[in-house]
Amino acid sequence: MIIEDKVEAPEWPEDVLDAADFTDRVIGAYNDGTAEKILPADILTARSLMPAGTGILRDFSYIAPDIPLFDAEKCVGCMECVTQCPDTAILGTVIEEDALEAELAAIEDPGQRERYRSHFTRTSKYYEVPRKRGEKGGLFGIFVDPTKCKGCAECVSACGDHDALAMIQKDSENLPLYRKTFNFYKKLPETPSQYIQEKVLSDMMLAHRSILFVGGAGSCMGCGEATAIRMVLAATGFVHGAENIGIVAATGCNTVYSSTYPYNPFMVPWTNSLFENVAADAMGVRARWDQLGWQKKRIWTIGGDGAMLDIGFQSLSRMLASGMDIKVLVLDTQVYSNTGGQASTSSFIGQDSKMAAFGKTLHGKSERRKEMGPLAMMHPDVFVAQTTAAHVNHFYRAVIAANEYPGPAVIVVYTTCQPEHGVADNLAAQQAKLAVDSRAYPIFIHDPRKGEKLSERLSLQGNPAIKEDWYRHPKTGEPVDFIHWARTEGRFAKHFGKDGSPSEDLLKAQADRLHNWRLLQELAGVI
Repeated sequence: MIIEDKVEAPEWPEDVLDAADFTDRVIGAYNDGTAEKILPADILTARSLMPAGTGILRDFSYIAPDIPLFDAEKCVGCMECVTQCPDTAILGTVIEEDALEAELAAIEDPGQRERYRSHFTRTSKYYEVPRKRGEKGGLFGIFVDPTKCKGCAECVSACGDHDALAMIQKDSENLPLYRKTFNFYKKLPETPSQYIQEKVLSDMMLAHRSILFVGGAGSCMGCGEATAIRMVLAATGFVHGAENIGIVAATGCNTVYSSTYPYNPFMVPWTNSLFENVAADAMGVRARWDQLGWQKKRIWTIGGDGAMLDIGFQSLSRMLASGMDIKVLVLDTQVYSNTGGQASTSSFIGQDSKMAAFGKTLHGKSERRKEMGPLAMMHPDVFVAQTTAAHVNHFYRAVIAANEYPGPAVIVVYTTCQPEHGVADNLAAQQAKLAVDSRAYPIFIHDPRKGEKLSERLSLQGNPAIKEDWYRHPKTGEPVDFIHWARTEGRFAKHFGKDGSPSEDLLKAQADRLHNWRLLQELAGVI
């Protein structure tokens, strides 16, 4: 809770505000499995209060048999692994050589010293380029937190052709070494500001003020939603500071995995609201903050496609029409993931999901997908972006611009739900990229400040082959269309015959996606 002189702090019992007591008494009991037997009901649980960042004390090292191994010699410092990790389990840092040697000199064991030193490398980005400017070169290092890693291997996929990360099996020897090595990382000084290039947006997560989602959330392995939330907080925290951020979250997966008592992954204040009224709740918070003179504080309201496109759409529409300075993050999984993968109005035609199952008569969802982006754009003077966490620069530029915009802003993010989409744990980013390439989920930014005409406000930059119907694979020349993408996801598997031919329903889905793409092209003035 943020308290200023003109606002009286509530008169709660002293133990309510004692984070150290909460850590020792409550989290200690949960971690050793005795909570349900020894903890009494108290005012903390009655008010659903949790201190910030308690998720950092949660240990997931028992979850998966594998863990990423870092090969510093192959690393180029791209920060993709750090950015895409949904659990804040892999972090990067830059340190000057003399500062690193000073830290290593305090370690007596020569084997430990060499192991820690092996995590650093001289990259062109952080070492050679600064030296060419006559400055000190920085050593770049990557470190894995074994207590937060769930073994999804998203970082390995993000590393791509560099092959600087690979999964290895955990054992009784290497797991303690991972813990010691990560503890060494935590004692290192923060990355000097000269190595964090503001034009290279992925560098933001080198700054401690950007790590506002500490991990320990109970999300699924490789969760696409968690990565998007981390990135929104990183961009907002880097520019505006943690003390100037608040979250109002709608019922959904994000509220379950990020507020499972007593583990709180957020380093910013938040409140969870109902599925249908999160936008109205955010309006109340914004109004009160404005009364207090806190206009500079950024408020983000977070919800899934169910909360924002379905039951909560009226509340959201009212918020957008109000003109209030509230930012909205729509985590678009195309299903109600929190209730077992039910279809939502954001689901694609033919998608096999609960309440719209594939059978003899009905072949998955029959209605066309509802498009949040164009709907939000039709409200007066609303900043709107549709993006994915895999398109890092596009995502960060959208969030930074949304925070700067003096009014309502909506960021709609494609978020892979691995169990409901039938996608491997390590492929959230890959599937998001393919969704964009195939026109299943075009990305765009609509900024009302760019002009009076919609074609001046709307940019499709970031999509491949903007003037064409379909992007074509550069090697084969084959169109990367909706059906090409659907073949890679389990939710469409029943729509393909034994010979691989798509069903009539899937062809309808493809026609719908092409219609949506052509509409965006027309609105943006590219056709």
